[in-house]
Amino acid sequence: MTSAERKLLENFRRLNPAQQQTAQDFLAFLSSRPSDVPAEELPQPVAIPRPDHESVVKAIKRLRATYPMLEPNKLLHDTSDQMSRHMIHSVPAVEVIDELECVFKRHYEAHIARFRQS
Repeated sequence: MTSAERKLLENFRRLNPAQQQTAQDFLAFLSSRPSDVPAEELPQPVAIPRPDHESVVKAIKRLRATYPMLEPNKLLHDTSDQMSRHMIHSVPAVEVIDELECVFKRHYEAHIARFRQS
């Protein structure tokens, strides 16, 4: 949860039930409106080339730097699954890194889709 989400929840909890319903209605109204964010203002990945013979840990660090707009806690489950595949199930690093790149790209695409919906 981001600090903005925590602050929103804190403020929401201070409201009485009628005010909470009004806040929910207003948020539903705002989220139904088209976004004013032009495509060029959407956060773009940072182009960091994939080095030869990269470790899984370094790949995760590189991908986090490539996609700084993504929240690490939302990626934790997927990245730890891939790390487990590598460490416990002996899946080669190259194969795990390929999958990690797909995971980060999917999360990025979902992030952009939320931008376009809001």
